[in-house]
Amino acid sequence: MAKLNRILVVGGGIGGMSAAITLQGLGAQVDLVELDPGWRVYGAGITITGATLRAFKALGILGDVQAQAYTGGGIQVCDRSGRRLGIVPTPPAEAGLPGCGGIMRPLLHGLLSRRTTEAGVNVRLGLTVDRLACDAEGVDVVFADGSRARYELVVGADGVFSRVRQLLFPAAPRPQYTGQCVWRIAAHRPPEIERRHFFLGGEVKVGLTPVSADQMYLFLLETTPRRPVLEEPALSSELARLLEGYGGPLPGILDRRVPGTTVVLRPLEGFLLPRPWHLGRVLLIGDAAHPTTPQLASGAGMAAEDALVLAEVLQAAPSVEAALDAFMARRYERCRLVVENSLEIGRREQRRAPIEEQTQLVEQSLRVLAEPI
Repeated sequence: MAKLNRILVVGGGIGGMSAAITLQGLGAQVDLVELDPGWRVYGAGITITGATLRAFKALGILGDVQAQAYTGGGIQVCDRSGRRLGIVPTPPAEAGLPGCGGIMRPLLHGLLSRRTTEAGVNVRLGLTVDRLACDAEGVDVVFADGSRARYELVVGADGVFSRVRQLLFPAAPRPQYTGQCVWRIAAHRPPEIERRHFFLGGEVKVGLTPVSADQMYLFLLETTPRRPVLEEPALSSELARLLEGYGGPLPGILDRRVPGTTVVLRPLEGFLLPRPWHLGRVLLIGDAAHPTTPQLASGAGMAAEDALVLAEVLQAAPSVEAALDAFMARRYERCRLVVENSLEIGRREQRRAPIEEQTQLVEQSLRVLAEPI
């Protein structure tokens, strides 16, 4: 096992918390720094695959997810009128596990942050890194507040606009707008929404994902030049316009939104960082290395898997350097598939490819993701 006494994780999102939990379990002292002083989370719900549920089981939160969120199987495909066309299977990644699910982001953040603090991770908020100096034995870190510390390993899990990536690889490619943006709202869940739904064949792609016994979230993927920032009530009125002509449970859905929630609008950006994702003893994981679009609902799952695999290879390898090489060997192709297939599904959506052509790649990708990591 690679000898580690102190590890720094930069970023307190899903990937960062997953890494902190698993690495603390190796016996090292883990520090986690998060730029947001409130350690907040934004957005509506997220969809989770069977592979993500397998990762949540390893992190010790699956029982809470099943009790408080939604787990199930299959994606009901409908046309824009709401007519049911068929079901895309969502294979379980492990015997006894559901094939997919949905959860509100604040709930998932709360479950992981509680596990992080219970594990004994030292969490420091309102802080990020300013400088990194690597040598053969470790990394000297200068934080943004001027404080300094030395670690045997630094993990950059600070998202799509990663500060660690900027320090490590200043010439790395930047996230690129894909030509789509995503709209999301949380709404009350009617009884007929018993599983995930896609509404295809119209000008936009619409989906519904249950996130609890009585709530769901709607997502809408729009092909458009990058939109300017919109505020309420313009967000609601524009989303209502985009939903015109869609049937089934979609008419009036804005009137059924969960009180206190807002419409969320985000541009879709992604890229795959060329390998390796490490330099010296600094490693990038999650969106810092392979930010993806949501077509395969795998961003959170890939970040959590990164953390789990990192802990495994550190336990098995004789040195940190060997562990990081082993990490890349196990993670690169899987993450590449998620990024490239998600972008390709988005391109098919933008050119309004036949429904079968869109769902075929989703089904193929989910089968691969259900395989062992």
